Amino acid sequence: MVKVLWAVACSVLMVLNIAAPLALPVFAQETDNSARIRRPALPLTGSQADPSYRLGPEDQLRISVWDNKELTLDLVVRPDGKISMPLLQDVPAAGLTAAELAADIEGKLSAFIVNPAVTVIVLQVNAPKYYIIGYVGHPGTYPLRGDTSVLQALALAGGLTQFASPRSIKLIRATRGKQEVRKINFYDIIDDGGEGNYLLKPGDTIVVP
Repeated sequence: MVKVLWAVACSVLMVLNIAAPLALPVFAQETDNSARIRRPALPLTGSQADPSYRLGPEDQLRISVWDNKELTLDLVVRPDGKISMPLLQDVPAAGLTAAELAADIEGKLSAFIVNPAVTVIVLQVNAPKYYIIGYVGHPGTYPLRGDTSVLQALALAGGLTQFASPRSIKLIRATRGKQEVRKINFYDIIDDGGEGNYLLKPGDTIVVP
């Protein structure tokens, strides 16, 4: 009987010794998967996340004044570039960044409120837009306010990545209902007097393969 129990015990130990090493890769794999799942998402791109974006007509804003619900409003920049607020009436907004507008409102409100704290958030950009897709730092939709060249647009999008093909960039433009494709060599833009550095029009798409 003792011999039988001893044989059973030895068999159990052998199974455990074999199973334990086999379990290690599974545990490591689960840890790797967990790390991938918990990896933070990439930050949002585009004008709404860009503190340098300058406001323009039809942009939708949220003006928040701390501890004052009456002055916390959702507003639209008027065609004349101004917004209307209680106490202040008309406030110029076009051409300012959100931070600059907040500081301007704070200065004006200080005549009525002690140490006002103002936040301006761009809810929606209603400027004409252009698009950049492919191997750039921040592909996406960008507002077109004023003259913007292809080179400037690529710079705003974070530049070309290491996987880009600089000699095969394309500018796609809708002209009279037809799609026009212009081929651009990045090196020509920066080396040969700016050849191919077109000014963008609303709806243009830059493709960086």
